[in-house]
Amino acid sequence: MRAVWMRGFGGPEVLVPEAAPDPVAGPGQVLIDVAHANITFVETQFRAGRSGPFGGTPPLIPGNGVGGVVTAVGEGVDPALIGRRVVSGTGGSGAYAERVAVDAATPIEVPDGLALDTAVALLADGRTATMLVDVAGVRPGERVLIEAAAGGVGSLLVQLAAAAGARVVGLAGGDRKVSLLSGLGAAVTVDYRRPGWADRVRDAVGGVDVVFDGVGGEIGRTAFTLLDSGGRMVSFGLASGEWAGIPPEDAAARGVTLVRPDVPPARLRAYAERALAEATAGRLRPLIGQRFPLERAADAHAAIESRATVGKTLLDVR
Repeated sequence: MRAVWMRGFGGPEVLVPEAAPDPVAGPGQVLIDVAHANITFVETQFRAGRSGPFGGTPPLIPGNGVGGVVTAVGEGVDPALIGRRVVSGTGGSGAYAERVAVDAATPIEVPDGLALDTAVALLADGRTATMLVDVAGVRPGERVLIEAAAGGVGSLLVQLAAAAGARVVGLAGGDRKVSLLSGLGAAVTVDYRRPGWADRVRDAVGGVDVVFDGVGGEIGRTAFTLLDSGGRMVSFGLASGEWAGIPPEDAAARGVTLVRPDVPPARLRAYAERALAEATAGRLRPLIGQRFPLERAADAHAAIESRATVGKTLLDVR
């Protein structure tokens, strides 16, 4: 089968398209013909050799999320699954390929009426965004600041927070990204690349009640200063390369709660299913900003790392 191998740790050039043996569905597994593979920022970090949730030693086929059709089942698995459209995690590797075998309990069936690429775009980011809004307890009338609001998770957070009745402040870098935010539901849009961006947020809404920190670093630390007493800060990403690193004593002194999402796997699956249901009902729309054929996975990684991308990046396998 066609696949992309990661031959070592390093830059995007370590991702090389080469043939791989066809997987088979073992006992308790299903075989998925992959139509689209999801790319996340943490996959680029893993490829670069940084610490993160994935493990493994090259050579390997990277990638952790796919969408496609079940074409075979292993021993002990209901054959009625064959032909169903599904999205699935792959256990941290194997997704940049035409086919993948996974545990039969892992895939989530894609609802009728929902496009497969939309479902793949929601697999990781939709699960994350719905979970974050839930654990933050966003309430009607609250002022919610969302960093990296034009990204895969951020663009969904904007929609979900606005739907919850919050007044959303969307923060993004550059005119192109900022221009997308009003259409997603942001009441206030701010370019963090421009000096004094925090003052513009204060002028528009005063302080804020919730910060969704997906950037970390100096952006996250500045966003923290905008929180009023009783506010919550949810740190879930480090697009800047470092966490915001807010000292707990500083948060306590200002009456701010640092929310650390800690959700069991069963609930994560439920959040993914909820995101798919919201999309099927027309209440949630992933922003698929760019697509690359499988063989250009290296270009996809380079685009993400250049900060040139918006929304979700997909690999189109078929």
